Amino acid sequence: MNQQILAIEDLTVSFDGFKALNTLNFSMDTGELRVIIGPNGAGKTTFLDVITGKVQPTRGRVLFKGRNLRRKSEDVIVRMGIGRKFQTPRVYLNLTVRENLDLACNRRKNVFSTLFGRPAASERRTVLGLLETIGLVPKADLQADLLSHGEKQRLEIGMLVAQSPDLLLVDEPVAGLTDEETENIADLLINLAESHSIIVIEHDMEFVRLIARKVTVLHEGSVLCEGSIDEVHNDPRVVEVYLGRESSISAHQMKLLRIVTAMAWSDGDLAPEEAELIIARLSQLFSTDSEEQKKLQTELRDYLAANVDIDELVAQIENPEERELILKLGYEVINVSARTPNEPTINQQEAAAYKELIKLLDLPEVVVNRLETDTAESL
Repeated sequence: MNQQILAIEDLTVSFDGFKALNTLNFSMDTGELRVIIGPNGAGKTTFLDVITGKVQPTRGRVLFKGRNLRRKSEDVIVRMGIGRKFQTPRVYLNLTVRENLDLACNRRKNVFSTLFGRPAASERRTVLGLLETIGLVPKADLQADLLSHGEKQRLEIGMLVAQSPDLLLVDEPVAGLTDEETENIADLLINLAESHSIIVIEHDMEFVRLIARKVTVLHEGSVLCEGSIDEVHNDPRVVEVYLGRESSISAHQMKLLRIVTAMAWSDGDLAPEEAELIIARLSQLFSTDSEEQKKLQTELRDYLAANVDIDELVAQIENPEERELILKLGYEVINVSARTPNEPTINQQEAAAYKELIKLLDLPEVVVNRLETDTAESL
């Protein structure tokens, strides 16, 4: 029988009376690949925050290889052998892929020594092995900012593995990825599971089906159920609180939403006026029925996301009419917050992102001018 690498006992985390986690109990064995799913607000991010020491529990405890993590700082927990990958890739964009991995392999190094020093033979072998594992050998000497979103995700996972953690925590690794890149990430995690214990937080059920061995469903801060993907998928409780009916929003419509939202979120903040405008306009476009629009608006709020590769998503929108729609809505969004008392002028970062969006959409200048004029007159 495998030894438990992680055990969580009666864990509660309260924020001003709201219980983000509520007497949660959870355990996993060494060498296990576990996927955690659940609706927004189920406590998934708080779950990872407590394990890594970012948030301290109100009650209960987390045991990692039998050691209580309570009151241990984040850096101490990292050194104990827990590594976390966040949703947005955190790589050194001005360094090459190889240099990123070299720096991660030896945390005593700094960027200067990585650029101008010569790594030892053992480090070179380690980096080469990591490059092969993450499938980036052909791009080893390419600057990281030239990688696709999916390649950056794989690079960060490689950097995480370079630190030799016993437990990998991977948060929504395929958000905004193409089908091909999603499969690449799935293959990578399955390969890493041969030598690591891994927890993956994910919403994409197709991706979950690719990698899942055992699935834990969180709901309202507690474990709702656990089992194989088929057992979970067919559990009436999971269907009721999470899976429900098929989404009214197609994957293609979702791309439109995420492109416009990513542009509006370029300053790191999505103003309430912008969010409501995006939700209202897109729900009207996707349905003419008022009740269906209300349902769509609820779904759209759940799906608003900034952590996407806008270049890749725009490239997948081939229909000229849809490209015009994106530009029209983008122009409307950057102007809406400027018409509120709190934001009397156009946000410069959003304006720059809008100009970049114009380039990506590759629409004729006369079309851009017409759309902007028509939209301005309707505001």
